[in-house]
Amino acid sequence: MASQPCIESTQPHWYAIYTCANHEKRVAEQLRLRSIEYFLPLYQSMRQWRDRRRRLELPLFPGYVFVRIPVCERLRVLEPAGVVQLVRFGSVLCALPDQEIEALRDVSSCGLHLEPHRYVGAGRRVRIIRGPLEGLEGRLVRKKGLVRLVLSVDIIRQSAIVEVDSADVEPIKFSTH
Repeated sequence: MASQPCIESTQPHWYAIYTCANHEKRVAEQLRLRSIEYFLPLYQSMRQWRDRRRRLELPLFPGYVFVRIPVCERLRVLEPAGVVQLVRFGSVLCALPDQEIEALRDVSSCGLHLEPHRYVGAGRRVRIIRGPLEGLEGRLVRKKGLVRLVLSVDIIRQSAIVEVDSADVEPIKFSTH
């Protein structure tokens, strides 16, 4: 796993909160009211009912909201109704790599279409070299003949996908040192 190590400190880091089913937006609102920095990535989905169609904003990662807090404030984020727990490995609370959350925030703020995707743990790593997502890294996949970039949050084993132009990406070369 390419995530940063588990951290105990007073510096704020990103953590994942596991929520009750369908409580992500309520939890995010409670965090906002408590002045806790959070990130709830949403995507647009058209739903068809018998008598109508409707565009919905749904959580990109169902069951999760991200918070940026010092670990010493972890009890504050457990108070809102709908919060189950902070994601941890055993008894150790683990911070998410900043670059994973920042990549998701960058894509969300650009207004590009983002949608859930099955978790992708392997694949060619690429970097976007131009355009609004320049510098963003992820895994390259092809879906329905289109080139797409998969952004993964390794700790919660969830991924999202965004369409990119193949001319705007380059493989990431890893040094052997």
